[in-house]
Amino acid sequence: MVNFQSMEHYGMDELRQIMALLRSPEGCPWDRAQTHQSIRRNMLEEAYEAAEAIDEDDTEHLKEELGDVLLQVVFHAQMAAEAGRFTFDDVVDGIAKKLVFRHPHVFGTVEADDTGAALNTWDAQKQVEKGQRTASDTLDAVARSLPALIRAEKIQGKANKAGFDWPDLEPALDKVVEEADELRRAAHGDGDPAEELGDLLFACVKAGRFLGLPSEECLHAACEKFIRRFRLVEANAPRPLSQMELSQLEELWRQAKTQEHKHET
Repeated sequence: MVNFQSMEHYGMDELRQIMALLRSPEGCPWDRAQTHQSIRRNMLEEAYEAAEAIDEDDTEHLKEELGDVLLQVVFHAQMAAEAGRFTFDDVVDGIAKKLVFRHPHVFGTVEADDTGAALNTWDAQKQVEKGQRTASDTLDAVARSLPALIRAEKIQGKANKAGFDWPDLEPALDKVVEEADELRRAAHGDGDPAEELGDLLFACVKAGRFLGLPSEECLHAACEKFIRRFRLVEANAPRPLSQMELSQLEELWRQAKTQEHKHET
């Protein structure tokens, strides 16, 4: 049993103490066994759960999920401190210095009168900070661990800032059709289907950017719509779906779309 006094209200110092105790020889076997890599996925999952709470506009849920994200930060910082690499205070110091450096329009003499100018200043300071000398450097710096649709958006956005983009939506839509045709040909033996599917998705993201639509959120919405309609298909089916003909499944799908539209109106 570790030496610890329960409290009515805990602060940041107590959280760090709790994490250190969990990682101590007298602490939790599971916590002691973890590494940065073993809990890497936890960081991603907690961030997504916090994003879901934001989408739900649920204050209590968001408070809880932000705590879970903070736990991951403290956990990784504790492991790094044990290895003599850096401490939680180093993490805090680093982000504080970054905020000051990237906001010269607040903490310096640069002028930025609107959100666009402020973002441009942030990006310019980031390029200096990261030693990014070319536009290619900025594209290459977009994290590869991001969801692919979000990564594609960010890469395309940076290419746009460098002046490499179409002037309007129409060429982007034409590109979607072109890539869809190439995927069809590849599916029948003329090319690499995996490569062409990637090109089609990338083109769809580009079209979405011109429409001001976030591709990741649009695909999530499409997934939710599919689930709703599939539930109606399953509910209306006279027998298991696996025992039905394709034409019958298509008719059930049309019925589900009609039901959904009636419900919406």
